[in-house]
Amino acid sequence: MKMTMHIDEELLDRVIAAHGFASKTEAVEMALREMDRKHRLKEYFKNGLGLTPEELGNAFDPDYDVMALRVAEIPKKYGKRGAR
Repeated sequence: MKMTMHIDEELLDRVIAAHGFASKTEAVEMALREMDRKHRLKEYFKNGLGLTPEELGNAFDPDYDVMALRVAEIPKKYGKRGAR
């Protein structure tokens, strides 16, 4: 569908460059998809994903330990060594 829109060109150029989009249309379509995805995700969470509190609690492995997983990750190094 063709349409005329007034879009901040500098903003659009930054988004295209940052994400490597091939066209302005691709950048706008991706932005719309992302906004739609975020809205649908909020609705799922607001409605409890359609599960009762008990079902939601049982949906997770009781042995799941996020802290153990974090410790197992290789830490990333930020900045340059000896920059100071």
